[in-house]
Amino acid sequence: MESLADTPWDVTISGTGLAQSLLALALSRSGKKILHVDKNTYYGGAEAAFSLQEAQEWADSLNKEPGREPFEDVSIHFPSSASHGGKALASSRAYSLSLSPYLVYTRSKLLPALISSKVYRQLEFQAVGSWWAYEDAATTEGTKSMSGNIRRVPGSREDIFADDSISMKEKRMLIKILRSVNQSSQLGEEQEDAIEEDLDLSFPDYMANKFNAPAKLNNALLSLSLSQKLPQQTSASFAVPRIKRHLASMNVFGPGFCSLLAKWGCGAEIAQVGCRALAVGGGVYVLGRGIQSINAQKDDANFHSITLSDGETIRSNHIIGSPWDLPAEESSSKITTQKVARSISIISSPLEPLFPRIAEGGTIPAGAVVVVPNQTLSSDAPDSPPVYLLVHSSDTGECPDGQCVIYGSVSVGGQDGQALLAAAVNQLLESITEVENTPTVLWTLRFTQIGILDSDVSPANIYRSSVSDRIIYFPPPNLDLAFNDAIVDSVRAGWKAVLGDEAQDDDFMNFEDREKYDDDS
Repeated sequence: MESLADTPWDVTISGTGLAQSLLALALSRSGKKILHVDKNTYYGGAEAAFSLQEAQEWADSLNKEPGREPFEDVSIHFPSSASHGGKALASSRAYSLSLSPYLVYTRSKLLPALISSKVYRQLEFQAVGSWWAYEDAATTEGTKSMSGNIRRVPGSREDIFADDSISMKEKRMLIKILRSVNQSSQLGEEQEDAIEEDLDLSFPDYMANKFNAPAKLNNALLSLSLSQKLPQQTSASFAVPRIKRHLASMNVFGPGFCSLLAKWGCGAEIAQVGCRALAVGGGVYVLGRGIQSINAQKDDANFHSITLSDGETIRSNHIIGSPWDLPAEESSSKITTQKVARSISIISSPLEPLFPRIAEGGTIPAGAVVVVPNQTLSSDAPDSPPVYLLVHSSDTGECPDGQCVIYGSVSVGGQDGQALLAAAVNQLLESITEVENTPTVLWTLRFTQIGILDSDVSPANIYRSSVSDRIIYFPPPNLDLAFNDAIVDSVRAGWKAVLGDEAQDDDFMNFEDREKYDDDS
């Protein structure tokens, strides 16, 4: 077998996270000599999906070697109640638990790229259905809710008219708000400027000034934006475009839903597809070997010398990866990151009430979103942000029939964030009364993730090394709860950096079918 050192590589991609894997897909027809390495023995990086045994090995590895991945405070818990009443975990391989359970809006830039590159045939997307909001007893008194204190958030005109728990005054106000947000893109330039002035306000002030809306509507409407901040800390310039995204994505691929999730592990599955396309195109993959060091000096042919983690030395023209997959240097260390607490909980019940058919003649969704406002969680932490719970049914292939998976996220790191997540999951389970047996947490993985928390300012597409413009860093993982289109922009920027003058915008991920490999790329 030819040694890696015998080939002068045009580009070496380090890490198989989502950005690197999409870059591999984008370069899969370029004819370049591409080496794709990963220090891990599995694909997916921060977007990996694990069985129970793999999750335990991952947790043990990170605790032994902290700092090697954008995760910390990793722990696994088996609640004592999990052994009661005949409720038990299935075999390890019955689970495919995702570190990146984000939603993909139907208007996302990702979907056209997957379609034009022809890899969409290898993916199966499923609908995310209802948005739910947890409300305290005082708020829900005298109204109808699905079960306990969980109330469905109306996301369309049809939802509003069908919701008997909303007064006629609130219905008229909500329709006015949703119509205004949905039509804002059709306004003239002067009207756009006026709206931009309003968007400088916090979201509650914007709602009060523009619509005279009561504060009780803020949490529900903000949940459509997936804002991970308190309402008063969320600007209208952040929330309004994301509410518009939600509304504009409705009914694109079917009645009653606006977002999707990829079956079998979300980001991990998309990453696998991208890597498979490059392998079919002639790229070379090496797992279990990362980049240990890079000689910033280039030789006469413009190649860098790279030392891999096993000591082998190779030559490469371009080098690209995330800050955790390339040697640290000053330019990458200046990237500002945040932390969010996350949890993955396996539940003994399918929680069927959270997955109603979302439209007449429509599909039964495989995902649901539950937002738990801070004031319902802890009187000791009134300033904590909301908790989001992304609930996946067994139709996703992530757990066996009769169970479901709850992915929790809150923009508070460490033990404080984990306490909020545990409280939110327990509140949700206690609220679900329309099931045969009381839902129980069977297993939980908890961790803090480091990355870029979506803000009013978009992150840079790529970061070039201070010592060589051919050493390129992708931004840290995005911590948004929906796929962030800035990732596609980053991949395009990396693709252009590698191809230089060869890169034509119309060619980006725009491929003809392979005659021999229709099923592979």
